[in-house]
Amino acid sequence: MSAARQEMEEEFREFVAARSSALLRTAYLLAGDWATAEDLLQTALTKTYLAWKRLGEIEAVEPYARRVLVNTATSWWRRRWHGERPTEILPERAAPDQIDEQLERDALWRHVKALPARQRAVLVLRFYEDMTEAQTAALLDISTGTVKSQTSRALNTLRQRLGAEAAAAAIPTPAPKPAAPAPAPPRARPAPVVPSLPMAPIPAPVAGLERG
Repeated sequence: MSAARQEMEEEFREFVAARSSALLRTAYLLAGDWATAEDLLQTALTKTYLAWKRLGEIEAVEPYARRVLVNTATSWWRRRWHGERPTEILPERAAPDQIDEQLERDALWRHVKALPARQRAVLVLRFYEDMTEAQTAALLDISTGTVKSQTSRALNTLRQRLGAEAAAAAIPTPAPKPAAPAPAPPRARPAPVVPSLPMAPIPAPVAGLERG
């Protein structure tokens, strides 16, 4: 192996060790589950390694890797089935005073995952990765105006869905009506008592009485 190749691989390993955790976080925000996020990261790192020579400077490596993450996530999002996904079972947190806050975050994240791929990518880069509009536009290869419009649409959608969800939760559930009592079974009427009548005594036959 040439010295240049060894140097490139050493730089790549240093980059992976230093930035893979941050890239995995971005991948998770784009994918919504850790299994897909790890696949996204592996794809991005592979393409970054193949493009290492032409990237030139180390400062250009991470933006390239993030662009690969976003483009790959968008492509997978369009063609993959999005039904049930594997997820980790998180332990219950002993913080009862933060339950409402946690529920709000869960609801927000659920609606973010339901956004179109481009809007979701814009929100992730703008608000989770804290990028400027210009940086987001450069990374996604779109105009700054498109970043603004996609951000506005995404935020409006989130407000509408969260508002509708809150309104639905505020409607009290009507109490169930008490069940009507079952009709009482008909009472059996006693049979009428028929009084017994005295019968006349039957006369005894007369001895020696002949037939005529």
